[in-house]
Amino acid sequence: MMFKDIFPEELKEWEEKGAMLVDVREPFEYAQGHIPNTKNIPLSQFMNRKDEVTEPVVLICATGNRSGQVAHYLSENLDFTEVANLLGGTFGWSQQGRQIDMEPC
Repeated sequence: MMFKDIFPEELKEWEEKGAMLVDVREPFEYAQGHIPNTKNIPLSQFMNRKDEVTEPVVLICATGNRSGQVAHYLSENLDFTEVANLLGGTFGWSQQGRQIDMEPC
């Protein structure tokens, strides 16, 4: 099963269906600004923390590259079927003038 690439305007729809939002950037990147309601599970820690992830899930990073790698892993290796990757990541999100939280959660 492949994951789905979604655009920022589709994120609300995924949130409404109860999707977990996971930001896979490192903690220092996350602290500098993240999309509201995201949980930080850094790529460097992901293999040890993958059990924290539930479906449906949207993966987020700075541009969509690292999160795409994690989305691929979840769909190919853990048989997740409701996986999305946010295209453009937090950079694309903020470029559209969307809310970014600055404090670490």
